[in-house]
Amino acid sequence: MRSDYVAQRLALPGERAVTVEGVPQSLKYDVRCYVYDGAIQLVAARLYQGQTTNFRTPGGGFALVRVVG
Repeated sequence: MRSDYVAQRLALPGERAVTVEGVPQSLKYDVRCYVYDGAIQLVAARLYQGQTTNFRTPGGGFALVRVVG
């Protein structure tokens, strides 16, 4: 925390079961918290397949995030 950058350890993606056009499948997901001045401004999740996130995966894209206090 004494540097001017943020480092993160490798975190493998979780997986979520979804149904696309009646076919069950497993998609990877990541959750990101966007923070400014120590306060969370936005929480976003993305569902995807393959090595990188994209918005072309059927059933993929942004996903609902429920924050539980």
